[in-house]
Amino acid sequence: MTLDLPAGGAADGPAGDDQGRMAQNIMHFARALRAAGLPVGTGRAIEAVRAVAAAGFEEREDLYATLAACFTSRPEHRPVFDQCFHMFWRDPQIMERLMGLMLPEIRVAPEEREKKAGDKRATEGMTEGTQGPKAESQKPDEIEVDARLTFSDEEVLKARDFEQMSAAEVAAAKRAIARLSLPVRPIASRRTQPAALGALPDWRRTMRASLRNGGVPMLARRERRERWPALVALCDISGSMASYSRMLLHFLHAAANAKGAGWSKVHCFTFGTRLTNITRHLRERDVDEALARAGHEAQDWEGGTRIGACLEDFNKTWARRVLGQGAVVLLITDGLDRDDPNRLAREAARLHRSARRVIWLNPLLRWEGFEARAQGIQALLPAVDTFVSAHNVDSLEALAGTLARSDASGEKNRLLAGISGR
Repeated sequence: MTLDLPAGGAADGPAGDDQGRMAQNIMHFARALRAAGLPVGTGRAIEAVRAVAAAGFEEREDLYATLAACFTSRPEHRPVFDQCFHMFWRDPQIMERLMGLMLPEIRVAPEEREKKAGDKRATEGMTEGTQGPKAESQKPDEIEVDARLTFSDEEVLKARDFEQMSAAEVAAAKRAIARLSLPVRPIASRRTQPAALGALPDWRRTMRASLRNGGVPMLARRERRERWPALVALCDISGSMASYSRMLLHFLHAAANAKGAGWSKVHCFTFGTRLTNITRHLRERDVDEALARAGHEAQDWEGGTRIGACLEDFNKTWARRVLGQGAVVLLITDGLDRDDPNRLAREAARLHRSARRVIWLNPLLRWEGFEARAQGIQALLPAVDTFVSAHNVDSLEALAGTLARSDASGEKNRLLAGISGR
């Protein structure tokens, strides 16, 4: 089976004397996708070659649909695939221009453009293994740098926004998140247990002991038992949260499988246009397998946002099952809701009454001078105890300190004051 295509990797490029093979171009395209971070193996590349041979490639739309069906299996793969497809199959000179970007040049006031999801990862995948020209006779300049006030690579990675990370940085951030722990303090129960140095007297045991000792009183003591609370996470997977929800689900997987963290149970729900329980999927030890199953279960990835309706569903169906024993709720969302704000405020207040503590993780808090102007944010704020950011590894590490503090509502109070001031 021979599939001819103009050389250069363009499906619609000008025909030339040097004809390439479609199979070879698909293999090169698969390597670019793999370098950009997509899980593309040899089996998928062979499957793509066979699918293109069966479907044909006379139309660009047919080629796009065939390759997308073979190389993408999750919604978050599509933006990177789209960028790589545009660069590889539509522009025969893309590699030359990417190589030109590596040469020294003078930049004068470049025009700002909005970055699309997957731009940086797609560019890295297309330029994988390429290096700029080097002059062999030129001796590199020796530069002395005072690094006393600089940051290490790990510190820079922890402070970088999840949305701005490259494929390599995302992989390193996932490894750092897997090492995070989310300890919690035990809760004093109303039930007691015998203790030699307990603070409470146990009169029943004292009377029984005195009867055994001929009436001589021997004061027995007791202390309150300690129990561990449950952790319940409600994670927004709508389009505006796509870059953050994937990393936060890695964080929740690490919390669900951590040993000795103290949580009695870890429950995780995703919501966009509907509520989905993915708790059993996060119990898988392999994080990639766990998130793949969770992605298959949740069908509303990168869709709209109906926080009020999803919270109502949670309160009616799951609250009595998972919010007992002093559960702590992590509400992970940006608060940009399309639902009725009165309904959202009512269901958020009901959630707050059922939980021991509600902590709101909002990536929008990364912006300096953030103000609660959206109706959804204004409806949610009064019903949460703590309002913190969740946009990088540092913010997730700080979450442990937030859980340890009984009162960490400074940012929430500031935003509430701003709302009342208007």
